[in-house]
Amino acid sequence: MKTLPILLCVLALGACSGKPPEPKAKPADVATPFDALKADEQRAKDVQKVVDKQADEQRKQIEAQGQ
Repeated sequence: MKTLPILLCVLALGACSGKPPEPKAKPADVATPFDALKADEQRAKDVQKVVDKQADEQRKQIEAQGQ
């Protein structure tokens, strides 16, 4: 009866000391609801840049006409 726990320990250690597990494939990126929100936010930032650039050009033209 005393040999049973020792035998179980030896078997457990033997099972753990094998070769390392095979590397798992990288899981595919999962689309989240936030991806669409981030894309919309970036699009809005890009539009704002264009609007700011056009407003700056228009302001320069008005100042040039006023002088």
